[in-house]
Amino acid sequence: MKYIFAIMMLAILPFGAQASAIEKLKSYIAATHSAQANFTQTVFDQNGKRMQSASGVMQFQRPGKFRWSYQKPYEQIIVGDGAKFWLYDVDLNQVTVKKLDAALGSSPAALLAGSNEIERGFSLKEAGAREGLEWLQASPKAQDSSFSAVLMGFDEQASLVAMELNDSFGHKTVLRFSGMQRNPKIAGAQFQFSPPAGADVISN
Repeated sequence: MKYIFAIMMLAILPFGAQASAIEKLKSYIAATHSAQANFTQTVFDQNGKRMQSASGVMQFQRPGKFRWSYQKPYEQIIVGDGAKFWLYDVDLNQVTVKKLDAALGSSPAALLAGSNEIERGFSLKEAGAREGLEWLQASPKAQDSSFSAVLMGFDEQASLVAMELNDSFGHKTVLRFSGMQRNPKIAGAQFQFSPPAGADVISN
């Protein structure tokens, strides 16, 4: 795949992260039912060298529905319809499909698409301030998670601006968001997917 599955990076929750960040996280998760934003994604190796860059639009609707549309440099679509996870690589005309629970596990996506019981799957703690943002860290409790830690950075307006995801290989994925909309009305068709005619479908 050209990119680490973007859906494993989802945690688009615009909440404040000041002294009471964890409590604000919980309250905003309860109040945030959908969101939409532009994103840029950059992956760095263990030495800090840039490996991949991409950009596009993400949308989600809780519980369990999301869509990440990569537009540059390659077109790729990732959809969660509440039951299944779909990854469509347009250039390869290839679709990967698996059960949503198996795809998410204790990934950052569970912060978004899972239940409100966040602390069942993650350990949460304040991560201080840097780069003009306040940070919160979520560490998955499951040993088989793809990520060792997820950091979320918030601005003074309590909007999610950045995420940093550290995986077990020492790679870091940095996501930057702009134009964040909370609780927009999103057409249900955005969270549905049918493999295009002639596409190679791989089921896991």
